[in-house]
Amino acid sequence: MDILTKYFSGFTEKQMEQFAALGELYKDWNAKINVISRKDIDSLYEKHILHSLSIAAAFDFPAGVEIVDIGTGGGFPGVPLAIFFPEVKFHLVDSIGKKLKIIDDIKEKLTLQNITTQHSRAEDIKGRKFDFAVSRAVAPLKDLWRWSKPLLKTSKVTWQDERGFTALQSGLICLKGGDLKEEVRESGLKPKMMEISEIFSEDYFREKYILYTSLQA
Repeated sequence: MDILTKYFSGFTEKQMEQFAALGELYKDWNAKINVISRKDIDSLYEKHILHSLSIAAAFDFPAGVEIVDIGTGGGFPGVPLAIFFPEVKFHLVDSIGKKLKIIDDIKEKLTLQNITTQHSRAEDIKGRKFDFAVSRAVAPLKDLWRWSKPLLKTSKVTWQDERGFTALQSGLICLKGGDLKEEVRESGLKPKMMEISEIFSEDYFREKYILYTSLQA
């Protein structure tokens, strides 16, 4: 928990309780289903929760925005983001049903009313549109874009904060690591890339990036 408050302040008491509860909930589930690498479970807050929240450090989503988490697995980045943004709606999608059982249990125990789940491949989702798609290293960028593009609304999201009005085109936000030159080249896209190591100082975040590709890309 300390690693979260090192970088973020202003959590409500409820948010603090929810983040604190994630550790034991994931440990309990990981003993039944290997959702998180055994060697990583003790680093859950750094390698999974804080990593997910790098998106929150880079993007300030306004209330009412709808976000689809493609290939969410055990709920990353969707679950931490849903706690961080309680007024944003998150739809967590995965093709492996047993992983969604974990998310459904966690959302019930933490009363996360802004999460819905769907047992499906992203390309099979019909009749839904979202402001943004998020994903965490589940597939090459070209595939993530092919799956997410049909799910995105065509309008911009506009909101006001202390810096004035902000407008952001709907798009894909994904977390990736390593040398991405070839992957980006093969995608034919020109995503905006942010180095997470410029946000979080831990060694784990070296060569890890947030990629944002908008519908105008």
